[in-house]
Amino acid sequence: MIASPDRTPLPREFFDRPVLEVAPDLLGRILVRSDPDGPIALRLTEVEAYDGQNDPGSHAYRGRTPRNDVMFGPPGHVYVYFTYGMWHCMNLVCGPEGRASAVLLRAGEIVEGVEWARKRRLSARNDNELAKGPARLATALDVDRTLDGTDACAAGDTPLRVLTGSAVPPDQVRNGPRTGVSGDGGNGDVHPWRYWIANDPTVSPYRAHVPRRRRS
Repeated sequence: MIASPDRTPLPREFFDRPVLEVAPDLLGRILVRSDPDGPIALRLTEVEAYDGQNDPGSHAYRGRTPRNDVMFGPPGHVYVYFTYGMWHCMNLVCGPEGRASAVLLRAGEIVEGVEWARKRRLSARNDNELAKGPARLATALDVDRTLDGTDACAAGDTPLRVLTGSAVPPDQVRNGPRTGVSGDGGNGDVHPWRYWIANDPTVSPYRAHVPRRRRS
C-alpha cells in the first residue's frame, strides 16, 4: 500500500525541466493507472531520456509529425506509440512547450493492483516480470494509443497520473547506454541516457541495437 504522503501528484513544474534532469528524478515515483477493472500503481525503476531534435534516437529528431505531436508539449502529458506492429510504449513529455523531449518508461514494480496486471501479463513467470520492459509495462497497465495525449497533471479524474512516491537517492541511481537504439553511436555510448535503480529485480536487461541486414 502506498503511504498517504507519497500520493501527492507531481505538479507540471516537475516535468517542465530538461529531460536529463527529469529522467533520473522519475525513479521511485508512482504511476497510477485508473481503470474500470481497478487501479494499478507502479513504482518506476527504469527509464530512458529522449531529447527531441538534438537526439538521433528520438522520434522527434526529424521534426514534428502527427505521430509525435504530443512530444512537443505541454509537459506532463503522455506520449504513447505503437511499435513492431504489436506493442505499445509509454512516455512522459517534459521540457518547455514547443521543444520535443520525453522520458520512456522502461520498467517498474507493481505495488497495487497486482491481480489486474497478472491477468494482462499471463506469460510473466513471476511478479518481477509483470512490467519488466516498456512493452510489458504498457500491457500490464492497459496503455494504448487511446491514451496518447493524456494530461497526467490534470486535476480531477484522469486515467494516468504520476505521484510523488519516494525519490531514489543519487548513489542508488545508475546510468548507461539506451537499449536497442539506432543512431546512438552503435553501442549507445554517445547517449548513456538510460537510468535505473541499482540491483532492482524489475529492471530490464540491456540489449545493444542490431542493424537490420539489407537484402541483396
